[in-house]
Amino acid sequence: MAVIHRTTLTPTKLELLARWLPTRPWYRGGPVPEPRKSGGFRLDDPAGEVGIEFMVTTDTSGPEPVAYLVPLTYRGAPLAGAEHALIGTCEHGVLGKRWVYDGCHDPVLVTELLALIEGRAGAVAQSVTDTPDREVTRAYTGEPFPRDACVPRPADDEHGTHLPAPHGTTLHVHRVPVPAAGDPALPGGDPLGHVAGGWPGPHGTRLNAVLITLGTR
Repeated sequence: MAVIHRTTLTPTKLELLARWLPTRPWYRGGPVPEPRKSGGFRLDDPAGEVGIEFMVTTDTSGPEPVAYLVPLTYRGAPLAGAEHALIGTCEHGVLGKRWVYDGCHDPVLVTELLALIEGRAGAVAQSVTDTPDREVTRAYTGEPFPRDACVPRPADDEHGTHLPAPHGTTLHVHRVPVPAAGDPALPGGDPLGHVAGGWPGPHGTRLNAVLITLGTR
């Protein structure tokens, strides 16, 4: 599993996101975001080259706090052809310069996300080395996915990010996940697959939501 380094990041992830979030069509906050890290999980890159994180960040700049799901990848060199998906660069205290991308445009993240939905990969803790995240759940009822890398072609709208996937399906990344009490309800009925997770809420509560669904359209 990926090693989590206890070190500095300059600028921080949240500083990068504060500049990037208002450029997204699904952003619902004020003109100057005030994001804070609320939760999330990671996936492992089998090659050990790319950091993969699904961050839940809560923005308090609007009338009500809004949680956003932000898939991120961290690379030691630029991803060819993905200049439009670059959130920014930062200096990692151990690894040096890192290129931070909107992970929905990164083939490594999308390939491992499909592996998670299918059950071939597991979620790992966001901030602890070598620790599975047992709170992240997934399900899939379709045909096996090809093992080839998936080339992402995402499209953003006010509802989130949508990516064509194998077998004529579409991955829907719910950028503004709606928390539910108990088991979260699946948006749009009964999709072929999904990923759900939770994060700390106010006053010691725990928020749960479906984060990603796989549907036929």
